[in-house]
Amino acid sequence: QVQLVESGGGLVQPGGSLTLSCSASGRTFSRYTMGWFRQAPGKEREFVAAIRWSGSRSYSSDSVKDRFTISRDNAKNTVYLQMNSLNPEDTAVYYCAATPGTVVTPEAMYQYWGQGTQVTVSS
Repeated sequence: QVQLVESGGGLVQPGGSLTLSCSASGRTFSRYTMGWFRQAPGKEREFVAAIRWSGSRSYSSDSVKDRFTISRDNAKNTVYLQMNSLNPEDTAVYYCAATPGTVVTPEAMYQYWGQGTQVTVSS
């Protein structure tokens, strides 16, 4: 079992930065690929970024590729999403998720989910 709790969301101005954290419980955290997804109002949830259990490889969607960075600290059971150059289109609820598998983009592959944290980009 893995329980996930996101934090770090809030209101930020366009062009600003924000770092989300996802704390995991469970001694097997380091065995899971961790992902971030987001869901904007009226839209389906979409893949944002993922990182392998070792941290050796990460993935991100084209819409955030040059602006967001995913990282993890297995000693702290935490995964992070550093978000830079935020724009109003990034406004969404951001979810952390965990999968024991290697396929990272479909949300159906993820076994555990957090409750989400709201990110609002507005002036």
